[in-house]
This record gives sequence, structure tokens and C-alpha cells, in this order.
Amino acid sequence: MSKHEHAMGTEDVFSIYHENTNKLFTGVKRSVPQYHQSFTNVQQEYLQTVENIVDSTITIQKEYAEKAGISTSIPETTQKIFHNMIEEFVTINSIQNQIILATIDATQQSIRTFNDNAKLFSDLNQNIIKSLTSVLTTKNN
Repeated sequence: MSKHEHAMGTEDVFSIYHENTNKLFTGVKRSVPQYHQSFTNVQQEYLQTVENIVDSTITIQKEYAEKAGISTSIPETTQKIFHNMIEEFVTINSIQNQIILATIDATQQSIRTFNDNAKLFSDLNQNIIKSLTSVLTTKNN
């Protein structure tokens, strides 16, 4: 007999439910790292593709301008504007990343807190049930 079987050879609904939910969560937990890795790979591939497109576009435009005799020099003021724009973008991106990571950390902590509270609530309910059954058992005897 399995550990969940009763003397009559049948399992109770809670044992079946618990066993099946455990199987479900085990399967989901196994797939999470695969999803994470796949998503990371797609992000990296996409970023590399965009970088390659930009590099190719710049190379083609530069070659065309040189062959067409188009002047590509720009004033120092314009160079500073471009430089400052990129520096600001890098700064904004860094701040955005910090906010996103802090939000993810806060969300994870909230989930942990909820989980801890759910465990405490479950323990409290079990203690209430024990108290009630103890009182009822005492009255019946």
C-alpha cells in the first residue's frame, strides 16, 4: 500500500490533490530556468543584431559619402551636442536599470513576506482546528 492509501485501498481526495499539485509545481520549477535562459539568449541575439545593423548602416553611409564627395565634417558644437546626448542617454538608462532592479527586488520581498504570512496564517488555522477538535473530542467523551 502507498503511504496515502487507507485500509480499503483507496486514497483520500486531499492526498490525490496534494500529490498532483506537487507534480505540477515540480514540472513548472524545472522549466523556469529554461525559459529564463531562452529569454536571455533572445535578448542578447536581438541586441547583437541591432548593433550589427547600425554598424553596417554607418559603414555603408560613410562609404557612399566618401565616393560621392560629400563632406562629413561637423562643427565642434554639434559634436558636443551628440556627445552630451549619448552621455545623458547612458545616464538615464543606468537610472532606469537601477529602478527596474529595485522594483524587482521589492516585488520579490513582497512575495516572500506574503509567503511567510500565508505560512503563519496556515499555522494559526491548524492551531484553531486542533483547539476545536480537542474541545469537541473532550465533550464527546
